[in-house]
Amino acid sequence: PTASASSVLNLRNQFWTSRGIAVLDVDYGGSTGYGRAYRERLKGDWGIVDVEDCVNAARHVISEGMADGERAVITGGSAGGYTVLAALTRGTVFKGGASYYGVSDVAALARDTHKFESRYLDWLIGPYPEREDLYRERSPLTHAAALNCPVIFFQGADDRVVPPNQTEMMVDALRGRGIPVGYLLFAGEQHGFRRAETIKRALDAELYFYAALVFRTRLEF
Repeated sequence: PTASASSVLNLRNQFWTSRGIAVLDVDYGGSTGYGRAYRERLKGDWGIVDVEDCVNAARHVISEGMADGERAVITGGSAGGYTVLAALTRGTVFKGGASYYGVSDVAALARDTHKFESRYLDWLIGPYPEREDLYRERSPLTHAAALNCPVIFFQGADDRVVPPNQTEMMVDALRGRGIPVGYLLFAGEQHGFRRAETIKRALDAELYFYAALVFRTRLEF
């Protein structure tokens, strides 16, 4: 969650803007490139600072007339997928979203993720299991009953960083409540899709999911 956007050509953003959809790429608190104090805004507050910054950024562009508040959606992968789910469970500014291999249960992630990142969550949230209460509170799965908009999920079947059960727990919780959900599981893909055909299929599915359930418009390109 401490990466940042850049001004170089981004083909994913190009996919959306070339189809008439505006993109706001948020460097929320914790993003690199803005100094130590900005980076450390996220310390202990993952799931709070990132969500608040994304929500406030969206509210700003909507209030300025730069975006349609009835068709605002949020998308992200990995830590960004977690921010997507957390934002959708804690407000109504976004009318839909897409989670790419995102985290739904941070306590389960602390137990199940690979060894290299197993203690990273201590910095982002707090020591585990000593602060398991915080982990439950920060987990989108805990607040799934508050999510009431369409969501589409994308997951690699061989992902060892964010295992497929992270996506499937949230999918099951939402489908059990009748929330419109899409779920694409890609065999042979790990954490971050690598195959061109996977990336294309995922982007097309995300676009058509939004068009049908959020934008409510026919696509003609």
